[in-house]
Amino acid sequence: MAIKTLSFLAVLSLLAITLPLAIASDPSSLQDFCVSANSSINGVFVNGKFCKDPKLVTEDDFFFSGLHVPRPVTSPVGSTVTAVNVNNLLGLNTLGISIVRIDYAVNGQNPPHTHPRATEILMVAGGTLQVGFVTSNPENRLITKTLYAGDVFVFPEGLIHFQANVGHSPAVAFAALSSQNPGVITIANTVFGSNPAINPSILARAFQLNPKIVMDLQGKFKK
Repeated sequence: MAIKTLSFLAVLSLLAITLPLAIASDPSSLQDFCVSANSSINGVFVNGKFCKDPKLVTEDDFFFSGLHVPRPVTSPVGSTVTAVNVNNLLGLNTLGISIVRIDYAVNGQNPPHTHPRATEILMVAGGTLQVGFVTSNPENRLITKTLYAGDVFVFPEGLIHFQANVGHSPAVAFAALSSQNPGVITIANTVFGSNPAINPSILARAFQLNPKIVMDLQGKFKK
């Protein structure tokens, strides 16, 4: 009986050692690529997109041009974000990465926002930016730094972060994100510009504001 018990324990020990390895096998795609297709014809549905027939794939499916060109800044917050993700670079499908260019006017900002599906690493190409993110509850600690051309900063996945141009000239930065479609939740737009609108009394209590101020903000962000 003792021998059988020891043998059983030995098998359990072996399973405990090998199970994590089995779970960790094949973490990535088992194909070279899955270029996003616009229809299901001759395609396989992978990660929210249909795969184009590999025989029909061309170099243009992996190519995007023009990210070096400055973008006009006309938004109220003073920045323009040019995203290159799976929606305009079809070859990114299943590859788990994307990139953006951000142009900032003088005093412009990329306001507080989050990416629910990606960590972001940002490099300043020109100008001076004040950047930062806020840790989660209950600490809510601000981690912030002033960046100059050539500096790099990382924003952990899901945390609220921002960039602001604190220099005397326009600024530009490039950021890579660890998702083909990282998503973006801009805090002010989401909270005050939801459709339909959140009950003002709920927001007034949450932000400790007069309901009239909340309604005024909702009017500004209403689409």
